[in-house]
Formats: sequence, C-alpha cells, structure tokens
Amino acid sequence: MEPGNRTEVLEFILLGVSEDPELQPFIFGLFLSTFLVTVLGNLLIILAICSDPHLHTPMYFFLSNLSLVDICFSTTIVPKMLVNIHTENKAISYMDCLTQVYFSMFFPILDTLLLTIMAYDWFVAICRPLHYMVIMNPRLCGLLVLVTWFVGVMTSLLHISLMMHLSFCRDLEIPHFFCELTQILKLACSDTFLNSALIYFMTGVLGVFPLVGILFSYSQIASSIRKMPSLGGKQKAFSTYGSHLSVVSLFYGTSVGVYFTSAVTHSPQKVSVASVMYTVVTPMLNPFIYSLKNKDVNGALGRLLSRATSRL
Repeated sequence: MEPGNRTEVLEFILLGVSEDPELQPFIFGLFLSTFLVTVLGNLLIILAICSDPHLHTPMYFFLSNLSLVDICFSTTIVPKMLVNIHTENKAISYMDCLTQVYFSMFFPILDTLLLTIMAYDWFVAICRPLHYMVIMNPRLCGLLVLVTWFVGVMTSLLHISLMMHLSFCRDLEIPHFFCELTQILKLACSDTFLNSALIYFMTGVLGVFPLVGILFSYSQIASSIRKMPSLGGKQKAFSTYGSHLSVVSLFYGTSVGVYFTSAVTHSPQKVSVASVMYTVVTPMLNPFIYSLKNKDVNGALGRLLSRATSRL
C-alpha cells in the first residue's frame, strides 16, 4: 500500500446483518427480544442458584458463572447493534471497536474453559463419586474459575496489543454486525502475520485441547452410566449429562459452522448471519436447556418466583 492510502483511524463502519432498510425494524425487534430473553433467562438462573442452598454445589457454581458470561457476551454485542439500527448511524469509534474486539474474544474463551471444567466436574461426580467432595472442594472450584478468567484476560490482551500496532487503509467498512477480530485484520494495510499466527495457535490451545478433554470426559461418563444398576439413577444422570452435552454441542457446532461458512463462501452477509447463532442464539438457549429437564433448577426457579410474587 502507498503511504497516502493509510489514514489515522477515528471510527469504523459496521454494515450489520443486512443493509436492506425494510428489514431494519424486523432485525431490531428480533435482536431486542432475543437480548431481553437472554438477560432475563440467565439472570433467573443466577438468582435461583444463589438463593437456594440445595444448589450450592460445584456444578451449579460453574453454571452460574456460565450464565454470567452469557449475559456479558450478549451485552458486549447486541446493545451497540440496536443503537446503530435505531439511530441509523453505523459508525463505531476506534476505541469502542477495540473494546468490542477484546470482549468478543474474552467471553467465548471463558465459555470454552467453563464448559471444560463442567465436564470434568461431571466426570468426577459420576466416575469418582466417593471422592467427589474431596476433589471438587470450594478452594479448587474457586481456583479453576480464577484461572479461567486469568487466561481469558491475558489471551485477549495479547490479541489487542498486537492489533494496536496495525495501520489501516481508507476503506474502514466492516461487513459484520460487531467488531470481529478476523474482519478487522482484513482492513489492515500493515502485515498481519503475527496476528493470524496467534489466532491459529490460540484456537488450537483454547479450542481443540478443551474439546478433546470434554470428549474424553463424556466417554468415561457414558461408560459409567451404562454400568449403573438403578434405572432411576441412569435417568437422572442422563438428564444432566444430556443438558450439558446439548450446550457443548450448540457452542462448538455454531462456532465450527461460522468457521466453515467463512471458508466456503465469499458472502460477508452469510458469515454475519451464521455468527448470530453463537453470539446471540446460544446464550439465549443455554438457560432453557439447563432448566428444561432439571428438577433441581426448576424447583429453585419456582420457589424464587413464588417468593417474588408473594412480596408484590
């Protein structure tokens, strides 16, 4: 690139899911309702777990953290998109875009690691039941969550520190509804080799390795459940096991779907639509999946709502 084609970046332009003006009211209503359901559903899960002593266990401690992450992830992306649609202004400042890039990496990393920890917790509960309370003690649970947040913070900071050294061309239109790292790199005039190498490396370390750990835990869990003599014990175990498996499948399935969509299509709009699944839909569905067949969570939610209505 010629030096004259470079510019001091003040703001980017987010093109959104669709540029069709007639679709904007529908998109606004859809994303607003989805965001409200996401926040309300996950907030109810957190309140139910905190208010019910029966749910003060490692599994529900990790679930409450997962719900908090889902709320934060949606809040990072959806409100800015709604403001842009409502004001008909697609601009986002350089610093706001950097902030969105940071948190759009940070919270998915937390999701991945928390799902891995939950799989390990469930593995210990099913395969090592006599040693469960000794292994999954409060100190270890707190340490695991602390390490998860630390890894997320440091990894995201590393990406941002490399990104801040990039120079950009005059075409600052992002064909997406939020500042996504790979889309930002495509706008850079300077060399992005280190940025791309870091993305591939971290995807392997924080994506593939946790998935291998989850699959190993699931294989051991399934084997142990099949050996249970009690039919009721099998049904209860498969209920919780199935909920967690559904959430993991949804998270990894949508992430892989976005990756393959971007690899096989040159349409930015199709990539944006695919990204809606893991950024907006998955956080909304998680509380429904975990509470649908979980009698403990349903009971806690019922008691929470009954106490709330009795005070009105």
